Amino acid sequence: MIPVVAIESEFGIVEVLQRPQSGSLIYRQGGCYQSEADQEGVSLASYIHALYGLVLQGEARNVLMIGCGGGTLAAMLAKAGCDVTIVDINPVSFAIARKYFKLPATVSCRAADGKYFLRVSRTNYDAIVLDAYQGGRVPAHLESSEFFDLARKRLTEAGSVFANVHLLDDQDRHADRIAACMTHAWSDVRILDSQGARDRNAIVMGGAVSRMQAPELTIVPAIDSALIEQELHAMKFRPVRLEPPQS
Repeated sequence: MIPVVAIESEFGIVEVLQRPQSGSLIYRQGGCYQSEADQEGVSLASYIHALYGLVLQGEARNVLMIGCGGGTLAAMLAKAGCDVTIVDINPVSFAIARKYFKLPATVSCRAADGKYFLRVSRTNYDAIVLDAYQGGRVPAHLESSEFFDLARKRLTEAGSVFANVHLLDDQDRHADRIAACMTHAWSDVRILDSQGARDRNAIVMGGAVSRMQAPELTIVPAIDSALIEQELHAMKFRPVRLEPPQS
């Protein structure tokens, strides 16, 4: 791996690395990989392509993203004609995303906590995407029932929310716990998952999502397109496994 840049920030060291054979760029913060893209800024993560397809299925034009990383999803949505706002507590992410990952100047970047931003914002969005991590976990206050109640108030009538969740294996119930929190805000909550795979990403969604289909690859990256397509095909909607009530 070739180091490109390393910047000290309030939230840890943010690095950009380059794979010598493919030339792809990696965004790493606090030692955790958060984004990878080809040289045109197209993501090499299958879950990003899944989120992209789901947001566009909902015909979203005004999109709020909580969590930046390399900004690959925001860049892809902006190129598709969406009006995108990114909120992240680390402003260093924005500078790196613009310089190394092709984040367009048209994408509005706000340095703030996602929950606080929802509380004070007066803008309504067609889609809200939660993809914010500290280390390997979503901050607890961004996956609570209170957070999703705030998100619902900031959505348009036909809007939807999407949360990227990392799962270790089939026994990991993290996605189901987030789905349970979403049910306090929406009656229609779904999980798109690749059951059987280890160290995978699932997408939990609520709002106007009942008719959405498992997305396919529509923006073909210069690298690993066959693998991404295979991983997308493995993502299926599955039932939410609600925890039994406490006795």
